[in-house]
Amino acid sequence: MGKLEGKIAVVTGAGSGIGQGIAIAFAREGASVIVVDVCEQAKAQVTLDAVAEFGGASHFISADVSDAAAVSAMADEALARFGRVDVLVNNAGIFTEHLLEEMSVEQWDHVINVNLRSVFLCTRALIGQMLDRGEGRIINIASQLAYIGGTSAVHYTASKAGVIGLTKALAREVSHRGVLVNAIAPGPIITPLLEDESEEWRSAKLAELPIRRFGRVDEITPTAVLLASADGSYYVGATLGPNGGDVMV
Repeated sequence: MGKLEGKIAVVTGAGSGIGQGIAIAFAREGASVIVVDVCEQAKAQVTLDAVAEFGGASHFISADVSDAAAVSAMADEALARFGRVDVLVNNAGIFTEHLLEEMSVEQWDHVINVNLRSVFLCTRALIGQMLDRGEGRIINIASQLAYIGGTSAVHYTASKAGVIGLTKALAREVSHRGVLVNAIAPGPIITPLLEDESEEWRSAKLAELPIRRFGRVDEITPTAVLLASADGSYYVGATLGPNGGDVMV
């Protein structure tokens, strides 16, 4: 049996990148996975096919997780189809580069809404049924930039620092009721998100990393499996940092 045998997981932003990797890793460990992404299903088909290959049930829901009505509908559909959600991974996120002095309110709001507001909305929509059962796992994807900051990324840094703060506060609220809340703060990982960053940014970041390379998705997914499984039963409000040495604590 896998470490997540029989579990039902919702993974946001699972059409590609880290979310895709986590969804597939969960399926490999026996979970059924609800793949949530703002894209069309065709763009998430690789994820769905990989989940099915490992024998887990899969279901795709297209949703803008920064929109309250869309998240409520997503949660209703997930629960109607599977009856419960055991694990929620709040992974959906975006990265853009703007100096604060040139940043518009719309640019700030867009990143904050996708990266931080979505964590609140998805968690609020699904935590009730976890608390009712007295068990559940919530894993929030933050970033190492929450600790060190990022040039031309004040909005992104603020959103991910907010994710870490939310994780700690919520863990204090609900861990004694059986729901464990933790975060992962990866370093720069080879995903479509990294490809969208400028060559100048990537070159500068590589020079800063003690390991002198960007991470791979499969170097992040074991941490998610740990936090979702019985092996992670004593992690509460923690932020784990597979980041190539960019942050050392």
